[in-house]
Amino acid sequence: MTAELVRGQNHPLSRTRVEIRIAADTPVLALVAACDDTGRMAGPGALAHPGAPAVLPGLAAPEEAAAAHRFAVDLNAAAPSVHQLRVVLVLPPGGPARFGSVAAPRVAVAEPGGADLACFALAGLDAEGAVVALEVYRRQGAWKVRAVGQGYADGLPALLADAGLTAPAAAALASAAAGGAAGRVGGAAAAGRDGAGTTAVPAAAAGSHGLAAPQETPPAGTAAGPAAAGPAGAAPEQDGPAAVPGPVPASGTPYAGTPGPVPAPDGAGGPPTVDYTHPRRCRSTSEPPEPAPQAPAPAAPGEAPVPVAGDAAGWTMDERLYNQVWGMFEDLARAVAAYRSACEFADSRLDRELDAALSDPRHRVAGAGHPARDAARARRDELAAQARSVLDRDLDQLAAEAAVVEPALPAAYARWASPVWHGAPAAGPDEAPMALRLGDLHLPERPDLRIPMLVRLPLERGLWIDNGRTGSEAAMAADTDRLRRAAMDMAVAHAARLLAVHPAGRYSVHVIDAAGAGAASLAPLVHAGVLAGPPAAGAAGVAETLERLTRRVDLVQMAVRAGAPEELPPDVDTAEQLLIVHDFPHGFDDRAVTRLRYLADEGPAVGVHLLMVADRDEAAAYGPLLDPLWRRLMRLTPVPDDHLADPWVGHAWTFEPDLPPAGSLVLDQAVERAARARRHARP
Repeated sequence: MTAELVRGQNHPLSRTRVEIRIAADTPVLALVAACDDTGRMAGPGALAHPGAPAVLPGLAAPEEAAAAHRFAVDLNAAAPSVHQLRVVLVLPPGGPARFGSVAAPRVAVAEPGGADLACFALAGLDAEGAVVALEVYRRQGAWKVRAVGQGYADGLPALLADAGLTAPAAAALASAAAGGAAGRVGGAAAAGRDGAGTTAVPAAAAGSHGLAAPQETPPAGTAAGPAAAGPAGAAPEQDGPAAVPGPVPASGTPYAGTPGPVPAPDGAGGPPTVDYTHPRRCRSTSEPPEPAPQAPAPAAPGEAPVPVAGDAAGWTMDERLYNQVWGMFEDLARAVAAYRSACEFADSRLDRELDAALSDPRHRVAGAGHPARDAARARRDELAAQARSVLDRDLDQLAAEAAVVEPALPAAYARWASPVWHGAPAAGPDEAPMALRLGDLHLPERPDLRIPMLVRLPLERGLWIDNGRTGSEAAMAADTDRLRRAAMDMAVAHAARLLAVHPAGRYSVHVIDAAGAGAASLAPLVHAGVLAGPPAAGAAGVAETLERLTRRVDLVQMAVRAGAPEELPPDVDTAEQLLIVHDFPHGFDDRAVTRLRYLADEGPAVGVHLLMVADRDEAAAYGPLLDPLWRRLMRLTPVPDDHLADPWVGHAWTFEPDLPPAGSLVLDQAVERAARARRHARP
């Protein structure tokens, strides 16, 4: 059975002859570093690389870059001073410059020619050009494998320097490793030249995208591409206009202060670089990115680095903070996963040792087995204490980072209690945010460490605030009327936040409150006049609102399909639309239910979003007809509940909504600012 490892998790190896298997979406260099028990290399001869593949006994590193590698390792041949064998992956020159622009590589330790023993997918990488994928290490005479996933944005030289080499030695060794691979690839290309005047590009250089086509060999005496410049690097004469440079690939960066190296131009040392630019992100060279946060002073030896707000990849500060929050989310999930895995291993080992003690005939005499059982429990407690110590260290670092990041969050990401809501400009924001805060997430190992729950905008799926009492223990213990009021207050808070963080006129809010039960919660929005119209009441109001929004969805879809999205009737509101539905299914007939399902399915793609406040049990009369509707919406709760899971490990996270503090006027002030901005924006 293959053990799927997460970052930081280890797994024992039952054999000393193993096979390392690497699968990537792009050609990578596979290196092996031999380290002592402190993780330091003895010198340049401790790295097996394409320039010296057989420098370490018991293994031969791959001699060229490829998308898949397999090589055998004999752990018995390792020198007594070698306690760790680290598998290192490096992106070669001429291809993508960072692992974040390619699919996550997968590294496995397997039986020679057999099944995988343990595997690790290197997810979550971004600007790194070199990464320690995993390490096979010796502990008390036995060999184990640990998933590492430690990346280095400065590439292989930084990785080698971190392993104990001096900066000049690390740079020279990295150059030798890259040069050895380039020499073999170049030799293969030269050997593939045929007699028809074409050069066959090797598969390792072409990558998995098929971008490098065979190139025609120019006749003698003609320029061979951009490399054939005049003397002293002068540009060749051209009869036509100067060539316009192409777009900057996302694998590099053209500005100082943003992560990633500047890529080489196409054709200089490799195939063209894939442009991974986000289709909705501005990458114009005339609009430089916001400056990166100032790096803190280096931490003293043995101390954790000082966290900095915005210390993540991104084009704007908001994007960096968003990526940093998601990085904290993943780090917390994986740290807790490693701790729980260690505790499960300690418990399983305790069970095995207790079973062995009970089955030993020598321990059947009264009291003879107590020392063995006590020793087993002591070992279990020691392992659990070590795992907890590591977890506390990681959680303390995340808590320090959260303490720095939380005050720096913009209004769309910040809590209602944040000072940013009191200093918001009266004119409103200039552009729409990229994400919205719905609440906080935390795990039982550290309840006070809260991670902001951010969702991307525009919403890709609607929201459902469950005001029923059967969803969780906290809901069952709550008063029904208070639970319903809290759910509607939560919906109004989300709507107010959306109105406040969008430019004036770019967001419209509609409300369906068939019975008028949500009037008290809706009062701030109604009094400020920020709604698109009065809350719809009764069956006629429900039908009219759904008809208007359904018509908008149909017209925008037809305009987009016809290639003329600007050719809409003048009465169609082009702003993003949010429909709050309260007390569903009260006031809904079969036709209205069908339209609501249509809006949930087709609306998000054309700017119409649902925010439902409903109890699923009250709609049970519709049976399975509404099951697709509930599945289409993201369920939230007005009370703490652990119904959400992360995408990496699958922990059950406790969600807590973010509501304005009791007695605070921050929501009313935010709505009033949005109303003033709307009035000033009208012609």
